[in-house]
Amino acid sequence: MRVIAGSARSMPLKTVPGLSTRPTTDRIKETLFNILQNQIPGCQFLDLFSGSGAIGIEALSRGAKEAVFVEKAKNALGCIRENLQFTKLMDRALVMEGDCAAAVERLGNQGRKFDCIFMDPPYKTDAERDVLAAIKRCGIADENTLIIIEAALHSDFTWAEEMGFSIDRVKEYKTNEHIFMHLERE
Repeated sequence: MRVIAGSARSMPLKTVPGLSTRPTTDRIKETLFNILQNQIPGCQFLDLFSGSGAIGIEALSRGAKEAVFVEKAKNALGCIRENLQFTKLMDRALVMEGDCAAAVERLGNQGRKFDCIFMDPPYKTDAERDVLAAIKRCGIADENTLIIIEAALHSDFTWAEEMGFSIDRVKEYKTNEHIFMHLERE
C-alpha cells in the first residue's frame, strides 16, 4: 500500500497486522480520489474507522488543510501515527482514540466542521447508522459536507434517506462500494 499522489506520492504505508482491518486497495483509493479531486485541496477531512490512516493521509498528501483520524484499535492507532510521521504529515493531523460515534459528538462539542467525511466501518455491523445519527445531531456537517461510506457490495442504504441524508452516487467495485451522500437541508 502506498500514497498515490501529492506531496507524499509513492511513499509506502504500513498496514495493521492481522485480519482486523481491510485496507482499501491502491486501485480503489485512486478511483475514490479521482472522484474527490476537486473537493480535497484546502478541505477539513474526517477519516472515521481509520485503520492504517491511508485515506486521510492521501487527503493530506493531496492538499487537505487538516485531517482528523478516529480509530478504536490500539495497534491501528500506532500504525496511523507511524504513517503520519513517515510521510511528514503529522503537523496537519489529529489522531483520536475511541468509538467513532462518540468522537463525532466530541468534535461537535468543540465546534469542529468538516468538508469531507469518510468512513470505512466493519461491514454489516450497522456502525455507520450510529455515526450518521451522531453526525446529524452534533453539527460537524452541513448540506455541503460530502460524506462517503465504504461498504460491502449491494448494501442497502435506503434507511439513510429516512434519517435525512441524500444519496448522490454509488460507485461499485468487485467486492465493495462507496456511497456518496450529504445531509438534506433542514
